[in-house]
Amino acid sequence: MKTRAANELPPSQKSDFIGGHFRSFRKDPTAFLTRQAALGDLSYFRLGPQPAYLAAHPELIRDILVVNNHKFIKGRALQRAKSLLGQGLLTSEGDFHLRQRRMIQPAFHHKRIAGYARSMVEYASKTADSWTDGATLDIDREMMQLTLRIVGQTLFSANVEDDADDVGRSMTTFTSLFNFLLLPFSEWLQKLPLPQSRRFNAARNTMNALIYQIIDQHRRSGTDKGDLLSMLLIAQDEDDGTVMNDEQIRDEVLTLFLAGHETTANALTWTWYLLSQNREAEAKLHAEIDDVLQGRLPSIDDLQNLRYTEHVVAESMRLFPPAWTVGRIGTEDHELNGYHIPKRSLILMSQYVIHHDPRFWENPEAFQPERWEKQSVKEAGQKFIYFPFGGGVRRCIGESFAWTEAILLLAILAQRWKLRIVPEQKFGLSPMITLRPKYGMRMTAEARW
Repeated sequence: MKTRAANELPPSQKSDFIGGHFRSFRKDPTAFLTRQAALGDLSYFRLGPQPAYLAAHPELIRDILVVNNHKFIKGRALQRAKSLLGQGLLTSEGDFHLRQRRMIQPAFHHKRIAGYARSMVEYASKTADSWTDGATLDIDREMMQLTLRIVGQTLFSANVEDDADDVGRSMTTFTSLFNFLLLPFSEWLQKLPLPQSRRFNAARNTMNALIYQIIDQHRRSGTDKGDLLSMLLIAQDEDDGTVMNDEQIRDEVLTLFLAGHETTANALTWTWYLLSQNREAEAKLHAEIDDVLQGRLPSIDDLQNLRYTEHVVAESMRLFPPAWTVGRIGTEDHELNGYHIPKRSLILMSQYVIHHDPRFWENPEAFQPERWEKQSVKEAGQKFIYFPFGGGVRRCIGESFAWTEAILLLAILAQRWKLRIVPEQKFGLSPMITLRPKYGMRMTAEARW
């Protein structure tokens, strides 16, 4: 591979009048990155004073996330997310991150997830019972509330039904203000009495009150409930025997609250949209569910037979990956694709871009669950042409939990219901922390039986 001069930059789009490419990026991030990818496997842009690169080839992504992961830390987005998440698993670095991951990992072992599956089925069945034929539903809100209840019960033995609306509004506030956190100098702007700062702080206070209440209830009970929170309360550091204080536990609980329901809810919302637009795929999904379940509720043992259901979820996350981009900042100089990348540069790797790249996907814009019969999710992940849960040592710790939840919830709800887009529903992408539908997702419920 040709090694270029140290000051030679990869190709770039024409910059904005001020701020480099920041305004173009902020206006439509997925479209901007798609245009960047068309320039080559590695391209350059600038977000205000921040030099940035887009790595748009699987081998470059593997280089950053796996081979040379030790040279990088999380990008600015998650650096700024510390103002909400503290030093949780998603934002922490180095030895502290490894320690926290080791303590949390047992909560996501297969036997634990089998136990969680029972709560997933119970809550999904309640949701299916609550819908009425002909009702118009805010499906994005329905999915958020359902997955929130599940993560509250399975990971923290907490009934958050009464707080679901407040938590949902807080999460929506966090995501809607995420672009504000990415503004240059937002560290200082956040301290000013601006409307965005007040809304963000109010939402954070709502979440803190709920989470500290859950922690306090666990401490006062003095019993090990077998959930993640009980594990965190009694866990000791292997080296010095110290335990986590309430603030550290709060950071991990809030991180898992966010990551444990936001991503799956968005994946399911987009899945309902895609099924409504692809009646043949919807019919095949219903046929499999009816054949496998014979009218009963599923269990985790049914997952191996719900193959097309899994393929529907996989294809949905290919077209609309909930985590749509990954960012890393170099802690030292690095050479990538023959270019010199100075330390402190930001490198983005976009799931959305790679998942839509015609070099790796035949007819990439089409919803074709059948494509997963030829190539498994594992195979595509090993090639880094499909990485909805990231990759390398920072790969999502709750991936198995998310797959189990998405497949079971889709099977239970699709067993009973079809969903149809309301005529006036507008469509668009809102790429913030996760890839949300820009205008929500209002759909009409049609009973199957």
